[in-house]
Amino acid sequence: MAYPGRKGTRSAGRCLGLCQCLSVFVNPPNDYKPLCHQTQSVIFLNPGTSFMRVSAIDLDDPSTPNADLRYKILTQTPSQPLENMFQVDSRTGAISLSAEGSSLLDSSQVSNYKLVVQVKDLGNQSLGYRALANVEIAVVENTWITPSPVLLQEHLNVTYPKKISKVNWNSREVHYYLKESFPQGLFSIDLEGNIYVTRALDRESQAEYEIQIFAENKDGMLYNEPLELLLTVMDENDNGPVFSQEIYQVELKENTAKVKAEDADDPKTNNAKIAYEILSQEPQVSEGFLFHIGKDSGVITLQDSELKTNAAKYYHLLVLAADLAGTEGGLSSTCTVFIKVVDVNDSPPVFSQTKYGPFSFPEDTEVGTLITTITATDADEEMKFKFVNFSVESGNEDETFKILSNPQNGTASIWLEKEFDYETVQEYVLIVSVRNDEELVGKEQDASSTATVHVLVKDVNEAPVLTQKRYEVSIPESVALGTVLLTVKATDPDIHTPSLSYSLRNDSMNWLSIDEHSGEVRVMQALDREIMQDVYTVQVIAQDKGSPSMMVTADIAIRILDVNDNSPFLVGDYSKSHLCTPQREKQSIIISAFDPDGEENSVPLIFALANSLMLQRNWRINMINGNALSTQGIVPIHLRSPSWELILNSLSFLLNPVTICLCTMEGECMQEVGRMEGKPTVISAVSVIVGTLGTIGMELPTKTKQTRKKRKACDNLYSPYHDTAK
Repeated sequence: MAYPGRKGTRSAGRCLGLCQCLSVFVNPPNDYKPLCHQTQSVIFLNPGTSFMRVSAIDLDDPSTPNADLRYKILTQTPSQPLENMFQVDSRTGAISLSAEGSSLLDSSQVSNYKLVVQVKDLGNQSLGYRALANVEIAVVENTWITPSPVLLQEHLNVTYPKKISKVNWNSREVHYYLKESFPQGLFSIDLEGNIYVTRALDRESQAEYEIQIFAENKDGMLYNEPLELLLTVMDENDNGPVFSQEIYQVELKENTAKVKAEDADDPKTNNAKIAYEILSQEPQVSEGFLFHIGKDSGVITLQDSELKTNAAKYYHLLVLAADLAGTEGGLSSTCTVFIKVVDVNDSPPVFSQTKYGPFSFPEDTEVGTLITTITATDADEEMKFKFVNFSVESGNEDETFKILSNPQNGTASIWLEKEFDYETVQEYVLIVSVRNDEELVGKEQDASSTATVHVLVKDVNEAPVLTQKRYEVSIPESVALGTVLLTVKATDPDIHTPSLSYSLRNDSMNWLSIDEHSGEVRVMQALDREIMQDVYTVQVIAQDKGSPSMMVTADIAIRILDVNDNSPFLVGDYSKSHLCTPQREKQSIIISAFDPDGEENSVPLIFALANSLMLQRNWRINMINGNALSTQGIVPIHLRSPSWELILNSLSFLLNPVTICLCTMEGECMQEVGRMEGKPTVISAVSVIVGTLGTIGMELPTKTKQTRKKRKACDNLYSPYHDTAK
């Protein structure tokens, strides 16, 4: 059984030494007594972890309570520093430190303890046979600690097996063994805890080993978690560099070729640090080699880039790779490199001139105008390396210009893409660069691949601009003369802003005026919605005084709001209207009226009889719709609009002669009817009517000219009670 403890204890701590069980008691009829066997163990000081087991044997039937054993600690000597320093598992007999005991255990105060442990059969019953065991516990220092890491040279020429480390468990009864992922038998451990390597190691096979060390008792139970031994194999220069291939055949493109060798030795040491060198070149040249190889990188380059002009020449090189960074005593190998030198894109394109301009254009230059054409050349031989493209690096952030490249002939044209605005930008400095389509090799772009295009913008006098293209305003027709209707504002986009003047056009009614300097539009004559019922539109003009042809216009749309400023009046001629006598049923005269104001101030019109008992008794008004009524006979009638804002102008009355006559079957008048006896005379009828009109006149002292004309037209008055009237 394993007893877990702290993994990899790093320092010497205390542990417990344990001893034997004694004193067995027998009492029939339970035939067999528990027996206690001697046991010994050690443990690190972990609370609750068993460091020994008190074991008893009962020969009774194990399936009956007769063999159900229970363990208990009866006494602890000494009882310091705590009475219950230890605890026992009642079923297994495993003894361990209590939680408080683990924290208080101190060998400087108490180095030995004695326990009396009882074992009883019949389980938890009070009866049963009992046996006692005396347990002696010694507090000693811990020796189960992780060994130091081991460094071991590979291929070591010594007698094997070779001791490399040692571990120790406190108990005499201990069995050690090793476990890890290494070849069987490569490492071993003896009964004393000495660890050996059995043969030479090879770093290139495995550079590090993690060896686990176990300690167990005679029953095969681990005393504690295993320790770990770390072994590192140190390198020696036992491998030479090896090229990845014996022969390299390359075309020297991008001005470089590369060879590569690898060394299996430790890359952290000089044993695997390789240095490259060209040993020979064919064909030879008068001075040195045409090629250079990087000592550390193995990259082969041309010594002189102009060698590319000797097209399609072949060379072969013998290249050496040596370890120890090329110092004496190292290992080496060689390879052969066959090289075909070909043209590469190593000449950047250059401009035929680095400055273009300045070019001067007026600000109203039409979009799409060609600004200039620029040219660049390339010294490479391959046509594909001569293809170039142009781009504007700076100065065209607002995309005023567009550049179009012609890669085949090395030219580019610059065009105007957006309108100039002198007031915003007066000068452009374009930085234009040129590059190959193919990536440049071995060189960087330089100043000759950049040119400056200088463009100047000339000022042009521009027309002013109004803040709005159309102004809209609503105002009542009763607005006071001199009222400011609105103020128009214009700006001139030119930097040197000239003075502006304002004027009106299409003011057909001469209702408005505008201040030449401020742009204030005022009402100068009374507005009349009834004359101009639609929107009244005039045009405002803003002009550059210095250049009158530079102008801008905008519409002013005025919606005139209605007020109740018109009286209603009769519509139609009622002079030939008549009533028949004798009176006929449902005969009436239909009267219509009209108010020129808007609907909110006119309809429905209100008709009413004058305040006269005789009139209200003899006459009746029936409304037909909002603008017409039917009446029987002559009657003064009030006629008013629904709005009473202007009372004197909103009241009117009608008075018309009504003819009473004998009628044909068709209702046509045949002849006048004479005066009927006992009925009022013409004079009396006139008196009644005049009295009524006088009353109305007092109520309405001011009448319109139209009303007065209607009053004078009443030469003959008739009543349904009169036969004739003159």
